[in-house]
Amino acid sequence: MIKRIWHGWTTHANADRYEALLKEEIFPGIEAKQVPGYRSIQLLRREHADEVEFITLMAFDSLRHQGVRG
Repeated sequence: MIKRIWHGWTTHANADRYEALLKEEIFPGIEAKQVPGYRSIQLLRREHADEVEFITLMAFDSLRHQGVRG
Protein backbone atom coordinates (compact mmCIF):
# COMPACT_ATOMS: atom_id res chain seq x y z
CA MET A 1 0.00 0.00 0.00
CA ILE A 2 1.15 3.54 -0.82
CA LYS A 3 0.12 6.68 1.06
CA ARG A 4 0.23 10.14 -0.48
CA ILE A 5 0.43 13.06 1.96
CA TRP A 6 -0.74 16.62 1.29
CA HIS A 7 -0.52 19.61 3.66
CA GLY A 8 -2.61 22.77 3.68
CA TRP A 9 -2.82 25.70 6.08
CA THR A 10 -5.40 28.39 6.76
CA THR A 11 -6.38 30.90 9.39
CA HIS A 12 -8.43 29.98 12.44
CA ALA A 13 -11.30 32.07 11.05
CA ASN A 14 -11.39 30.03 7.82
CA ALA A 15 -10.61 26.59 9.22
CA ASP A 16 -14.16 25.27 9.59
CA ARG A 17 -15.08 26.37 6.05
CA TYR A 18 -11.86 24.86 4.70
CA GLU A 19 -12.59 21.56 6.41
CA ALA A 20 -16.17 21.56 5.09
CA LEU A 21 -14.91 22.24 1.54
CA LEU A 22 -12.54 19.29 1.76
CA LYS A 23 -15.13 16.90 3.20
CA GLU A 24 -18.17 18.01 1.17
CA GLU A 25 -16.67 18.85 -2.24
CA ILE A 26 -13.03 17.85 -2.71
CA PHE A 27 -13.09 14.34 -1.21
CA PRO A 28 -16.36 13.29 -2.91
CA GLY A 29 -14.93 14.61 -6.21
CA ILE A 30 -11.83 12.47 -5.79
CA GLU A 31 -13.87 9.41 -4.90
CA ALA A 32 -16.24 9.98 -7.85
CA LYS A 33 -13.31 9.65 -10.27
CA GLN A 34 -13.04 5.97 -9.29
CA VAL A 35 -9.27 5.91 -9.77
CA PRO A 36 -8.09 2.29 -10.04
CA GLY A 37 -6.24 1.29 -6.87
CA TYR A 38 -7.67 4.14 -4.77
CA ARG A 39 -8.45 2.91 -1.26
CA SER A 40 -9.30 5.81 1.01
CA ILE A 41 -8.67 9.38 2.11
CA GLN A 42 -8.26 10.66 5.66
CA LEU A 43 -8.23 14.20 7.02
CA LEU A 44 -6.19 15.34 10.01
CA ARG A 45 -6.53 18.80 11.56
CA ARG A 46 -4.00 20.39 13.88
CA GLU A 47 -4.45 23.73 15.61
CA HIS A 48 -1.35 25.93 15.89
CA ALA A 49 -1.07 29.31 17.63
CA ASP A 50 -1.29 31.34 14.40
CA GLU A 51 -2.85 28.92 11.87
CA VAL A 52 -4.62 25.61 11.35
CA GLU A 53 -2.87 22.81 9.49
CA PHE A 54 -4.72 20.18 7.48
CA ILE A 55 -3.12 16.93 6.35
CA THR A 56 -4.72 14.51 3.94
CA LEU A 57 -3.58 10.91 3.61
CA MET A 58 -4.65 9.12 0.45
CA ALA A 59 -4.15 5.36 0.20
CA PHE A 60 -3.51 3.51 -3.07
CA ASP A 61 -2.72 -0.11 -3.88
CA SER A 62 0.62 0.81 -5.50
CA LEU A 63 2.65 3.65 -7.04
CA ARG A 64 1.28 2.68 -10.43
CA HIS A 65 -2.24 3.50 -9.25
CA GLN A 66 -1.53 7.00 -7.99
CA GLY A 67 -0.16 8.40 -11.24
CA VAL A 68 3.52 8.21 -10.27
CA ARG A 69 5.67 6.88 -13.06
CA GLY A 70 8.88 5.07 -12.40
